[in-house]
Amino acid sequence: MTAARWWDGTGDAVQPGARILVCGGKIEKVGREAAAGHGVRVLDLGERTVLPGLIDCHVHLSEVANTALTDALSLRTLAALAPLRELLAAGFTTVRDLGGASQEPLAVYLRDATAAGSIPGPRLLVAPHLNPARAGHGDRTSLAAGATELGAVADGVDEVVRHVRSDARHRADWIKFAATGGMTSPSDAPDRPTYTQAELDALVGVATDLGLPCATHAFSDEGIRRAVSAGVRSVEHACLATPDVLELLARSGVYLVPTLHVVNIFLEQIDNDDFWHDKVPESREKLARHADTLRRHGRRVSTCTARVAFGTDAGMFPHADNWREFPAMTSAGFTAHRVLTSATSIAADLLDRPDLGRIARGATADLIAVPSDPFRDIEALHHVDFVMRTGHIHRAPG
Repeated sequence: MTAARWWDGTGDAVQPGARILVCGGKIEKVGREAAAGHGVRVLDLGERTVLPGLIDCHVHLSEVANTALTDALSLRTLAALAPLRELLAAGFTTVRDLGGASQEPLAVYLRDATAAGSIPGPRLLVAPHLNPARAGHGDRTSLAAGATELGAVADGVDEVVRHVRSDARHRADWIKFAATGGMTSPSDAPDRPTYTQAELDALVGVATDLGLPCATHAFSDEGIRRAVSAGVRSVEHACLATPDVLELLARSGVYLVPTLHVVNIFLEQIDNDDFWHDKVPESREKLARHADTLRRHGRRVSTCTARVAFGTDAGMFPHADNWREFPAMTSAGFTAHRVLTSATSIAADLLDRPDLGRIARGATADLIAVPSDPFRDIEALHHVDFVMRTGHIHRAPG
């Protein structure tokens, strides 16, 4: 493969003259050593910039617009097929699905189908469920639901341990839990913790014993502190976190996935009655109560020293728009280098996949191309027109 420019996933700028030899789904050689021998197919991408495949560390494929938790599994599976195609076509060759409130481990089924090549899509690393406390974020039970609980809820040490082991039985890659309330569930508050320290210690402890890393939904300080103390690997959102707690993540080596674009969406729609008509009534009130703090979320995150990995919360908005996280990050004050590494090498480090997010000898051949230099124009990432995943071309120019 040749192109005018390339970026390796770590450097401070693009380099001229891409030459990459791909063999058996791996990058075999890069640069001058990448000669096209006899019988080797040559693909010239012209004036494009070649980049490592992008990684979104926070999506929800089991919760897609126009579907509900009470819909049949087959219907929700079919609804996920278009977002899978859209994500891959946009250059996201790997995504981490952080579960939902449904009882079935739909994300596991989607992961296995994409891995087998039965359906097109990114490589999936999945948490089968969002594990919340009762009356916590992800508990979708309301008075209208009567005695039927909605969501993979768990309380107490014994029950949370049982849920982790159940997710492991479903062949989870990650365990996801909610350490604080959030905006979209009926009976929680984003500035309140929902699990005790003992519950979190047990949850993360048994996950660690099973070799499973943990990601936590956590908006505010006390829940984040408890999750960090328990040994969580990534904190999702942290929208109300103070600078001191963001620096705690840095000192503790915990990754931060700040999901800026989805926060901006909600803030932009705060006065739009049509936007809220089909949402949990309490959500708008909670958003209004914390709006001032939420508007400063991006700036707080951009000035902290935690390792920031790219994640969007796609599923809360159309998956095809997840690229908008890139300009949201630069608008908040992130440098282009920090934004680009967040979606490549740093995201790969979070996922413990050193073979991803880099263009280097021995790396998995996940490669994309854009028409211009994303260091100069971050919105170039909205114009991906070449996608290779594990050496197979899924999208080509023209």
